[in-house]
Amino acid sequence: MTTIHRVWVTRAEPGAGRTAGRLQLLGFEPVIAPLLAIRPIPQAAPDLTGITTLAFTSANGLAAFAALTPDRTRPVFTVGDATAAAARAAGFDRVQSAGGDLDRLAALLLAQGPGIGPLLVPGAREPAGDLPALLRDRIEARALPVYEAVGTGATPPATFDAVLIHSARAARALAALGPFAGQTAIALSEAAAAPLADRVDLAIRLALTPDETALLTTLGNPPRRV
Repeated sequence: MTTIHRVWVTRAEPGAGRTAGRLQLLGFEPVIAPLLAIRPIPQAAPDLTGITTLAFTSANGLAAFAALTPDRTRPVFTVGDATAAAARAAGFDRVQSAGGDLDRLAALLLAQGPGIGPLLVPGAREPAGDLPALLRDRIEARALPVYEAVGTGATPPATFDAVLIHSARAARALAALGPFAGQTAIALSEAAAAPLADRVDLAIRLALTPDETALLTTLGNPPRRV
């Protein structure tokens, strides 16, 4: 197995910088070249009349929503711990994390019962998954687009050993590039890896669980410095 040292970080800022910092602490050399950029969708403060609960599927959605309204009174459910931490940092004090992926978030919400709705799901204009659809006929929920992910047109670094894929959207952008020379692509989930399924010029690895700690663990150990 090829030793991994230089790691291409493709996620959008500000997440890319945080991931690069974690890579450095682990002994890897990060190369930041985001394939996506996050743009908030300009709009008025959302009307939260009748909304009892908020659900966030990403920290990007949380940040964009929090910038639109000072209201922090409703309970929040998040897809994972990083988004939960972002919610608390933004001033929400009743926060529960599903600790995983969209299916786990849906299961957590369903366990609360139908009284948890109406539920608002602020997120991407083109979300990777449809949380309201997973809750349909059981919990009243609607999506609110608050940001969009757009391609940056970035090109691959001159040299890299592995590339991190945090989302299917980033994988689609990567799939449009290449050819590559057999480097390793490490994906957060099966959904994130799916757009790369036909690429024979990349070795695909999946994180054991859909969180960044597992993603970075999948890199293995960096080379020892002598």
